[in-house]
Amino acid sequence: MAEMKYTAKDSVFSFIFKQPENTRQLYLALHPEDTGVTEADCKLVTLEHVLTNGITNDLGFQVRDKLILLVEAQSKFSVNIALRMLLYLAATYKEYVDEQKLDLYGSKPVSIPRPELYMVYTGTPRQLPEIMRLSDMYDGPGGAEIEIKVLRDMGKGNIVDQYIRFCEISDAQRKRYGYTMKAAEETLRICGEENILMPFLASRQKEVRDIMVTLFDQERVTEIHEYNLIRDARQEGHSAGRQEGRTEGHTEGTLASIKNLMDSMGWSIEQVMSALKISEEERPKYRKLLNS
Repeated sequence: MAEMKYTAKDSVFSFIFKQPENTRQLYLALHPEDTGVTEADCKLVTLEHVLTNGITNDLGFQVRDKLILLVEAQSKFSVNIALRMLLYLAATYKEYVDEQKLDLYGSKPVSIPRPELYMVYTGTPRQLPEIMRLSDMYDGPGGAEIEIKVLRDMGKGNIVDQYIRFCEISDAQRKRYGYTMKAAEETLRICGEENILMPFLASRQKEVRDIMVTLFDQERVTEIHEYNLIRDARQEGHSAGRQEGRTEGHTEGTLASIKNLMDSMGWSIEQVMSALKISEEERPKYRKLLNS
């Protein structure tokens, strides 16, 4: 089973911010100085699966002919977001070039909108950089660069802050009621009481609730699948360790577990070590062994 691209929160993000009034509000949260921007100035350029060989992103929009903004909502942190953003940006520019019929092989320079890349992080509190860079992934210095600005609660009550608060409420209700309709309904009720994403949520309550419940079902299946993979990987690792019959058997077994999960889930080594609850002190050892 491939890792889910969307959680219920991420999918609601796409639904909310593809509405013209909310796209404009998102832009104003990022560019409060541009008070004259209108809904008509903000054109959606979110990638569609059919047109981009399976590449899809959460939200892309073009403001006039000057800016292209790509925004990803992440409830689970991924160190690979910069590389994914590069792929989204390349595909977005490809669509722009085709639409504008730009001649990339001519003698005159073409003009393209300037990109801005953002990640809205709604997961559990953790230390995150304010900027994530593609160069952080390079095996050595130098090379092309793109930067992704990480957005947390800005403390301004704008539409980004409200979306993050929506996610906090959703998490709390899911923990209380599980992956149920009740959790979705309570999330929307509390948002109404706190005036979060209103009046939009009130006017589109059924659609938002249906999205949440559908994705809840998928999240539950994925959570069970991941639990079983981790359990099986541990069992295989322990078996390998016992067969080794020596002190380093535990290390060999854990390394086997790491490799199994990386292969089956497509996870990074950091994601796997977190799932297996490997201590920070031991992690350098396994990084070195995996790269040897």
